[in-house]
Amino acid sequence: MRLYDFLPSANGYKVRTLLAQLGIPYELVPVDIFAGESHTADFHANKNPDGRIPVLEPEPNRFLAESNAILLYLAEGTRLLPEDRFARAQVHQWLFFEQNGVEPNLGTARYWRLTGREAQQPEAFRQRVSGGVRALEVLERHLRTRTFLVEERYTVADIGLFAYVHLAPDAGVELTPYPAVVAWLERVKAQPGFQGAVPPYPANARVG
Repeated sequence: MRLYDFLPSANGYKVRTLLAQLGIPYELVPVDIFAGESHTADFHANKNPDGRIPVLEPEPNRFLAESNAILLYLAEGTRLLPEDRFARAQVHQWLFFEQNGVEPNLGTARYWRLTGREAQQPEAFRQRVSGGVRALEVLERHLRTRTFLVEERYTVADIGLFAYVHLAPDAGVELTPYPAVVAWLERVKAQPGFQGAVPPYPANARVG
């Protein structure tokens, strides 16, 4: 099994966390997205036509892109994906929420802020931060009376949401106003196989 990944990516971090927590061995193939390595003709034709990472190669010449799709694939048949149909749908619900409300806002604001792109689009940055705050408010309401996102058990939904939520301060959004979210983050960090900090962006990621 191979994982094509860029280590500073929080989307890749999700997948690496799950692989570690399930004890699945794999080969890491580094892809420097800022050097254009995910936009070569070979990468587009054979790995991901969208030119994004991470990409999982579970078997030779079979490739799966989109981090949350990879989470669901790897978690199939494990303790981290419920068997119950409704609970599984709730896992999907939160992973869709992550891609619609969290990653495009907190993820993009973090990327712009850490790579010098914030100043190029200040109004768009403010909109991303505002969207990120709204997503955190949603999570705060949900987690006030819950231990984890789905059925009081740790699932891939928690892994998917944790990746960008715990990095919210990098996007300029403090987590102090969200005590239920902060407590949930600590519970996720306490899980066996938890991965450490997401590596910083390399020098070639910065502009200006």
